[in-house]
Amino acid sequence: MEDIFVARLMSTSTHTVSPDTLVEDAAQMMMEEGIGSVMVVDDDNQVVGILTNTDFVRIVAERKPKDRTPVSEYMTEDVVTTTAQVSIRDVADTMMNHGFHHVPVVDEEEGVIGIITTTDLAAYLSTAEAPSPS
Repeated sequence: MEDIFVARLMSTSTHTVSPDTLVEDAAQMMMEEGIGSVMVVDDDNQVVGILTNTDFVRIVAERKPKDRTPVSEYMTEDVVTTTAQVSIRDVADTMMNHGFHHVPVVDEEEGVIGIITTTDLAAYLSTAEAPSPS
């Protein structure tokens, strides 16, 4: 597993929103696309936050009015990211250590280029062949 890199497993069809996107619109996108997170990006496609289904639990629990509330009010701002060249073992360790289910994949020049999720890792593990005995 050490020589498998994030680029091989990450999803490249990313879903992004701007910081001023309304919470309702982000939730609608997540429901329609069947996804658990949206990355919040600036005008240069650089990650400034992430909004996950866990954040929506917090929104409901706090019972604050959602109407006309931008995602910047609820997004996680100190986003831990990875690059396509990181081993999946390292990104899996990061996810376990922080309790993350989603890690944005970024490129210094292009900004967001993908996302790796626990579902991606589980899918890989379920289809990976065991090494043959020597």
